[in-house]
Amino acid sequence: MATADRFTGKTVIVTGAGSGIGRATALRLAAEGATVIAADVNQDALDKLAAEIDIRTVAGDLTSNEVIDRVVAAADGTVHGLANVAGVMDGFVPAGEIDDAAWDRVMSVNVTAPMRLIRAVLPVMIAKGGGAIVNVASEAGLRGSAAGAAYTTSKHAVIGLTRNVAVIYGKDGVRSNAVAPGGVATNIEAKPKSELGWERLSPYFANAAETARPEQLAAAITWLLSDDADNTNGVVLPSDGGWSAV
Repeated sequence: MATADRFTGKTVIVTGAGSGIGRATALRLAAEGATVIAADVNQDALDKLAAEIDIRTVAGDLTSNEVIDRVVAAADGTVHGLANVAGVMDGFVPAGEIDDAAWDRVMSVNVTAPMRLIRAVLPVMIAKGGGAIVNVASEAGLRGSAAGAAYTTSKHAVIGLTRNVAVIYGKDGVRSNAVAPGGVATNIEAKPKSELGWERLSPYFANAAETARPEQLAAAITWLLSDDADNTNGVVLPSDGGWSAV
């Protein structure tokens, strides 16, 4: 349940806002009073979202520095929060089969783009006395049995980035945390592309929790972005129905 006015007067950037977890997060933030800067590669999806709530939209590939600049510019010099939600999967392809193009794409979308957005908003946050960053990691960032080589590596990197930002910029009032979902009902491409990868990894999914709803992840993300979590920094919060406890 959304908490009315928790984000009134605050501007929050949400990537991947056109669908899934990003869309649910943008909707919840708007319901709680935030000015939302919604970024996504899909202009049509952003248009549909904008028809439902009052937001500012920026369409484009976040691996582009030009798009990063447009996202930050849309915030008009004030960024209280950043939710790095956009991401791509890798088809459960193992290291022995991954090609350079697939590896580079996963790392670019899942690691480099969030880093560049963090880099861009840090001066703005620090100038205003602080802010909150939430990165979407994954169960794949906590183990080696939840995805292919590229996605697993990328989400471990997201956790490292999250913790380093927390340590370096905590004294400037910037909090950096991550959520680690398990399976979530979204349109992210998760079809196996490797027989070996799926053969070796699929048995581990027997202990996975039921698939979550995007709204459940949005609840965790908005809490970490809010002042309710003002003593929470450098944390990786599993929101996976207990899968990480198995």
